[in-house]
Amino acid sequence: MTKGLSLLCPACSNELRPLSDCEETFNTAWIPCDWCPEVIRKTNGVWRMLSTQQRIDHAAFLRDYETIRRTEGRGSDRSDFYLALPFADVTGRFSEQWKIRARSYRFLEETLLPSLEQRHGSQMRVLDIGAGNGWLSYRLALRGYLPAAVDLCRNEWDGLEAAKHYTSAIPGLFPRIEAEMDNLPFANAQFDVAIFNASFHYSADYSKTLRETLRCLRSGGTILIVDSPTYRSAAGGEAMRRERQRSSEARFGVSGDAHATQDFLTPEIVESLSGLGIQWTRHLASYGLRWSMRPLIARLKRRREPSQFYLYEGRMLSA
Repeated sequence: MTKGLSLLCPACSNELRPLSDCEETFNTAWIPCDWCPEVIRKTNGVWRMLSTQQRIDHAAFLRDYETIRRTEGRGSDRSDFYLALPFADVTGRFSEQWKIRARSYRFLEETLLPSLEQRHGSQMRVLDIGAGNGWLSYRLALRGYLPAAVDLCRNEWDGLEAAKHYTSAIPGLFPRIEAEMDNLPFANAQFDVAIFNASFHYSADYSKTLRETLRCLRSGGTILIVDSPTYRSAAGGEAMRRERQRSSEARFGVSGDAHATQDFLTPEIVESLSGLGIQWTRHLASYGLRWSMRPLIARLKRRREPSQFYLYEGRMLSA
């Protein structure tokens, strides 16, 4: 039995009492800070760990993000939708996207997780950063791991509150925490693995985000970056960003750039992040012939370079 997660107060940064790894006994709860007047509250199963200023800073981004996602038709009120992820989209609205996500997860499950278990143990503690509705934490919990899900978005259809749908499969649900990826509310060195699941490109500063992640990892820990778009050069990523902004303004009436997010990776960017004391290995899952032909088709049709998805495995080097 593990001792649980030690949180840091968002107001004074002092350590709070540990959380249980199975947090769903009470949907509403609170933790008073022993060092300042702050009281950390859990509402609808989610620990509210953003400071007042952080909520103000992220309000415009969350408004635009949720507007776009809601208009696109993301999420569902059906539990079977969430329980099937990532292997099926029972709504049928984004089946092709979920096929890609499923292949990435299958590669992670079959190729990377067994070696990580050997390195970190069968009950490794995993930090799921940018967890969304928590489907990855759900899958990891089914394998016996101890995940904690972190995201800015906590709504009940696409954010952390949507994880309530997993309780039929996981009676003691994993902790869900509303927080920034650059200010993680955890005491040092508590996690074996940190995973950015289609979320790393939302970082405003990759180096800052990874330094904060490394702080939360135990010695020899592992960082995984999954399903963040990679381009051969920055020019390809910049073209994607301009195209996305035009599309968002036309379809949703918002540009989607309230935060200056990085949006993409390149080989040079990943290499530069090695300077943080991380040894990177790039893995490629099989997404099928049609996917592999996309770069050739784009060149023939004189379109911008399409993104590629890799799984980046970063091993924390000894100091």
